[in-house]
Amino acid sequence: MEADFSEMRTELHSQDSLWRRIQLECQQLHTELLKIKEYKDMQEIQIKHQSSPVQLPEQLENKNTELLLFAESQECQQKELNKIRSHVYREEQSHCSEQERMKTEISDLTEELHQKEITIATIMEKATLLERQLKTELETKDKLLAKQQLLELQYQVIKSENTHLKEMV
Repeated sequence: MEADFSEMRTELHSQDSLWRRIQLECQQLHTELLKIKEYKDMQEIQIKHQSSPVQLPEQLENKNTELLLFAESQECQQKELNKIRSHVYREEQSHCSEQERMKTEISDLTEELHQKEITIATIMEKATLLERQLKTELETKDKLLAKQQLLELQYQVIKSENTHLKEMV
């Protein structure tokens, strides 16, 4: 996912730089258009003084055609710029929603981990308690076994004394 985000960021940066280049080109073209208009105006003034009335409309027609082509080109560039902006916006929205989803998922996983840690701690406490109980029972049984062995030994001693006494009688 990090690679996807990185790739999206790279794509957004490249689109942003493309958009900036297009803006710069538009500014340059606008500057050129102003220069062309100035030049056209100066030529028109010169033509009025030098040429016949037939040439002036033809030159004006050529200049108007150039201006229309330039305006169409600028309009296309503006449309492309708007497409790039909307694409960047959609990518940003997608990125934000993906981040929110990941934050939610991380929060859920953290909560689940916390619950598991609590369960493990409870089990460990129970295991420790059972271990203590087992030790206590083992100690009690060891004491009882020792008492039983002692009683058996006493029984054997008394039995052997009893046998000895019977023989004597």
